[in-house]
Amino acid sequence: MSFLGVEQSLTGRRWIGPEAEVERATEMLVQQSGLPRALCQVLARRGVPPMEAESFLEPKLKELLPDPRSMKDMETAATRFLEAVRNKQRIAVFADYDVDGGSSAALLLVWMRQMGLQATLYVPDRIDEGYGPNVPAMQELAAAHDLIICVDCGTLSHEPIAAAKGADVIVLDHHLGGETLPDCVAVVNPNRQDESGDLGYFCAAGVVFLMLIEAGRQLREAEVKGPDLIGLLDLVALATVADVAPLIDANRALVRQGLKVMARRQRPGLVALSDVARMDSAPTSYHLGFLLGPRVNAGGRIGQADLGARLLSTDSMTEAEALSQRLDELNTERRDIENAVRAAALEQAEERGLEAPLVWAAGEGWHPGVVGIVASRLKENANRPAIVIGFDGDEGKGSGRSVSGVDLGASIQRLAAEGLLVKGGGHKMAAGLTVMRDQLEPAMERLSELLAKQGAGKGGPADMKLDGALMPGAASVDLIEQIEKAGPFGASAPAPRYALPDLQVRFAKRVGESHLKLSLSDEVGGGLDAIAFGAFDGPMGEKLFNHGGARFHIAGRLEVNTWGGRQSVQLRLEDAAEAN
Repeated sequence: MSFLGVEQSLTGRRWIGPEAEVERATEMLVQQSGLPRALCQVLARRGVPPMEAESFLEPKLKELLPDPRSMKDMETAATRFLEAVRNKQRIAVFADYDVDGGSSAALLLVWMRQMGLQATLYVPDRIDEGYGPNVPAMQELAAAHDLIICVDCGTLSHEPIAAAKGADVIVLDHHLGGETLPDCVAVVNPNRQDESGDLGYFCAAGVVFLMLIEAGRQLREAEVKGPDLIGLLDLVALATVADVAPLIDANRALVRQGLKVMARRQRPGLVALSDVARMDSAPTSYHLGFLLGPRVNAGGRIGQADLGARLLSTDSMTEAEALSQRLDELNTERRDIENAVRAAALEQAEERGLEAPLVWAAGEGWHPGVVGIVASRLKENANRPAIVIGFDGDEGKGSGRSVSGVDLGASIQRLAAEGLLVKGGGHKMAAGLTVMRDQLEPAMERLSELLAKQGAGKGGPADMKLDGALMPGAASVDLIEQIEKAGPFGASAPAPRYALPDLQVRFAKRVGESHLKLSLSDEVGGGLDAIAFGAFDGPMGEKLFNHGGARFHIAGRLEVNTWGGRQSVQLRLEDAAEAN
């Protein structure tokens, strides 16, 4: 049954309220814990029983972190790493060009610097070299180094790793493994095929952090003091959120603690980046995912690939400020490129039809650095897995994003094994691929077939899931702060979303090209300000703007808006429906 009777909202969605089982669990939590109902609704949805509520709200790293040695090759990797550090060997860190790769590299570079060792950073160029290790780069690094550590890449790089003659190689990764592993010292990856998958939710920075924990254990055994690991958690938190890793179990504790570390403003790169992004409040997972992450990514997308990793690892405030400024400029440029590609890709995908199991688009000269973001937008529009490919001559490089319950990475890997792709890989929710022009149509047809078998394409727009109803007068800064204790919120742990029934639009103002600011009120004097980003990209914006006195049910997420040192409640409006 639909919530508040909304079968089709202004964005075409049905509203779904909490299941009866969750409602019962909420009542039990309220009675047994004495916590506020709104907080109990979140805990009930997460399946937290009353006796575990207190520990859930205060997650402890030491209780939630797994033993690093439970992962294959971990002890071997840490032992070889420490041998190189102790003997002052020449170490190179080969990192992916995204936030996870940059953060992973920074973790190692900062840790080694604190141990008195300077390492070489190598980040491949997205366009010239593509993702992961390549033969020329590995040969060059091997000629000048004793140990190469590949982070956030390398699990499928058999040939490039074999080309690293004369140097040892360690892989610290989280991408889906193949049937065989590269021949090297260690491949530490919770998504190897011979792992249980229980720790598959870690991003690469999480894997690197676990390796540093194991290194710290081995140092203590040798009665040597190692670097402070807690101080590195800001980097782990940034990577975990920006790589859209699930905020569950140990990840939740890592991000919670990492946000506290970041709030101390001790890492020059993150301080400078926060300032250039005009962050004026304590960091949250939203800031990491939408303000800091895209800027760190911008270098790898359309600029110099190593800018992000250099920013995150520098100990110079002057260098950090210069790098942050450059990344901010590149991020603005990236947005312009993205908007042009998005418009063309959406038009093409709509012509092809958004009802198929796979939504895809391909175009000449589309920048490889933005195809992943555009794929995300297509996925959100159609509620289906999406692939966007940019061609340069006969070769196309693409990126894909999936929906919950559909493993895109495994299907892409199968396509590569069947010879329809030059190469491809990734994980459940995101993947990359290279395809030749003459194989494009058959490859997309086969991928659509594989995804259909997993249930892709069965539904229309995703239902709007709501945690309950709330009156504007009950929405307070205190309430939001109480709810935040159940966070941080993000992938696999969405922030609670509420319906505010039967409201009148008191004030509406268009902001920029597509956003809408509103003031809303109910019949008993309760009021609330709201912001609807992208409202005018669909029919919702016009309907609310030209409301003609109509009343609406409103749905969205509560947030604290800080302006001029003052805090107020704001609703991030996501959907609306006319109230009957």
